[in-house]
Amino acid sequence: MYRLISQLYPICRSITGDGLRQTLRILQTHIPLEMREVPTGTQVFDWTVPKEWNIRDAYVKNSKGERVIDFGKSNLHVVNYSIPVQGRISLSELKEHLFAIPERPDWIPYRTSYYKESWGFCLSQRQLEALTEDEYEINIDSTLKDGHLTYGEYFLPGNTPDEVLISCHACHPSLCNDNLSGIALAVWLAKHLRGLTRHYSYRFLFIPGTIGAITWLALNEDKLPRIKHGLVLSGVGDAGKLHYKKSRQGSEEIDRAAAHVLQHSGNPYELLEFSPYGYDERQYCSPGINLAVGRLSCTPHGTFPEYHTSADNLEFVYPDKLRESLAVCLEILLVLENNGTFVNVSPKCEPQLGKRGLYRMIGGESDAGVTEMAMLWVLNLSDGRHSLLDIAERSGIRFESIHKAANALREHRLLREKFEFVPTAAG
Repeated sequence: MYRLISQLYPICRSITGDGLRQTLRILQTHIPLEMREVPTGTQVFDWTVPKEWNIRDAYVKNSKGERVIDFGKSNLHVVNYSIPVQGRISLSELKEHLFAIPERPDWIPYRTSYYKESWGFCLSQRQLEALTEDEYEINIDSTLKDGHLTYGEYFLPGNTPDEVLISCHACHPSLCNDNLSGIALAVWLAKHLRGLTRHYSYRFLFIPGTIGAITWLALNEDKLPRIKHGLVLSGVGDAGKLHYKKSRQGSEEIDRAAAHVLQHSGNPYELLEFSPYGYDERQYCSPGINLAVGRLSCTPHGTFPEYHTSADNLEFVYPDKLRESLAVCLEILLVLENNGTFVNVSPKCEPQLGKRGLYRMIGGESDAGVTEMAMLWVLNLSDGRHSLLDIAERSGIRFESIHKAANALREHRLLREKFEFVPTAAG
């Protein structure tokens, strides 16, 4: 995942354009991603697909011909979606279009102008203070014209048409944690799930933030009833503890699965209540859509100083944190995959476990690794009304142990699935 982030880091991405396409083509070397193109002007709910933006070069030169601001050194130096501009202007005129962070003198801010035609340059405070009275040549070699909004989609079918949605934004330029970490994690989730037998189908979206989610939702309303759970992945590689932001409903199965996994992870974590601000979970959880979609991040966006600056670089993400995020995501999905509801077929008092050889499975004596307490909880609450996640929550036992106990009991014909066909004497 870290190597993929390193490969994608230099590319100048935006909500449209060739940088986004280049990023998606690299992802296609890992998973069979389909690229979709939506024309400029397409109406998507209350929004319109914008013009396509591409940039080749940009700079500010002093009277000596020296590039004092150079897009070639950092693609953050140009306000994303800046219109093309050429000319010579004074320092005072130039400063009206410059953005810096005074309290972080060596960092370059990330700024955008998606929906208002404008232009500008971003630079460090030290660069700004070094500018002297002079005539400056400005050049932004960009285009803003009718084209397409591009996004990537990968559908992984399962045994049921019901879907789990995995979404990440793929529109930021050189920002490693906010953007690239979520992309890398989604790719590795897809690669891992391809090798598993899946109950659910999985839909992976690599989309430009906000307008991408709105566009996909507007063009795919027929698919929404099949989406039962979802995760937005963003900022999953920094050193902070994991945070899970709940869906709009707050108590959906995905919310409970995430809370359970984090509780038993052994690492610090925090659960966040839903708010209509953030990443694309706010689109998936809008009242007319209302999908059960939560968000997994490390340090939440906007709460760390590196957010949307050049300091969100390759030194700000850590392979071990990416590994932790991947492990947590996989465990959340495995809870969803295996959260069945069962019925105890011998419900009158405890069945005798010893004569069935079940005690040999207790205490690590076999590969099953089943505990007696897990079996007793499963037997007691498997009345057709409690799922395995219900049992794990109530017992305080990790879902994995509850699931193993249920499998053992089912193998010994003490448990059956709620809707499993049971033949009668009459056939």
